[in-house]
Amino acid sequence: LLSCREQPIFSTRAHVFQIDPATKRNWIPASKHALTVSYFYDATRNVYRIISVGGTKAIINSTITPNMTFTKTSQKFGQWADSRANTVYGLGFASEQHLSQFAEKFQEVKEAARLAREKSQDKTELTNPALNITSHQVLPSPIISSNGPGEDKLFRSQSADVEITTEKERLKKMLSEGSVSEVQWEAEFFSLQDNNSKLVAALHEANANVDQWKKQLSAYQEETETLRQRVAELESQGAHDSSGENNKEELSQTLEELELLIKAKDEEIQMLKSQKCGRWEAEGEREETLQKLQELEARNAELEQRLRLAEQSLAETLAEREKLQGEVTKVAEIMDVKIFELGEIRQGLAKLVES
Repeated sequence: LLSCREQPIFSTRAHVFQIDPATKRNWIPASKHALTVSYFYDATRNVYRIISVGGTKAIINSTITPNMTFTKTSQKFGQWADSRANTVYGLGFASEQHLSQFAEKFQEVKEAARLAREKSQDKTELTNPALNITSHQVLPSPIISSNGPGEDKLFRSQSADVEITTEKERLKKMLSEGSVSEVQWEAEFFSLQDNNSKLVAALHEANANVDQWKKQLSAYQEETETLRQRVAELESQGAHDSSGENNKEELSQTLEELELLIKAKDEEIQMLKSQKCGRWEAEGEREETLQKLQELEARNAELEQRLRLAEQSLAETLAEREKLQGEVTKVAEIMDVKIFELGEIRQGLAKLVES
């Protein structure tokens, strides 16, 4: 993927996402863990790329152009559209500072790409004499058939412009339809999953180390007991042996060496015990994280229950409102009938008075 001519400029760690090609609304995680995302510069072609590799697969391979824009959609999430790859990339960072550094570097690389393109265009104009013709000079136009190379070039240029414009509009629509809250929740969720996986791996390692330390502790205890028995035997031999001062000095020296060895073993046992306590503390932190995750899930369930109750209450209120409107309509109809009857009575009285 990476050639020797490309040099890394800037690297960071982030969770990588791509827009769902089916819905154009949801984000699809590229991996379960955070990946290294780097800016590379190709000195031979004078181009800049953003590259991220997961295992043996290239997750991101985006060539930066002057018309690209990196957008911060939250404090820890940003995105940009790549029309060549026909997708939108999203990055979830561990902190706002990492996001700001990546965005600043994106702007710098974008400006460098713009300058490189302008320099390349200037060089093309200088090396191509046809571009140096002034507006006052008139060149004879060659006769070209309907399928000639000039017409073909014009057709491809116009179709490319239309395609680029359509692609820009589609990408703008994709960006406008993105849900910022969903991205934030997904980024936080994968961050929690990453931390939980690390804690589980650390716990398994701690359990394996504890078993190994238990075996070592048992072996040291057996060795210590053997040494103590040896000391007792030597002391008993020294009490019954009165062969001379040389034997006593040798026994005293042996006793001192054995006591030093026992002391060193005791210190090693204490160190293993303290390391075991540290692993227990790591397990306690994992349990605390799992408890927080359970609390978040319970809070989410409670909010969903409150939402269902609110929807039910709204439905009941609407039904009661429709019922009241029906009753009001009936009363209005009765009033219309009564008014009509009253008008007929008044007409009848007027006719009686005239007669």
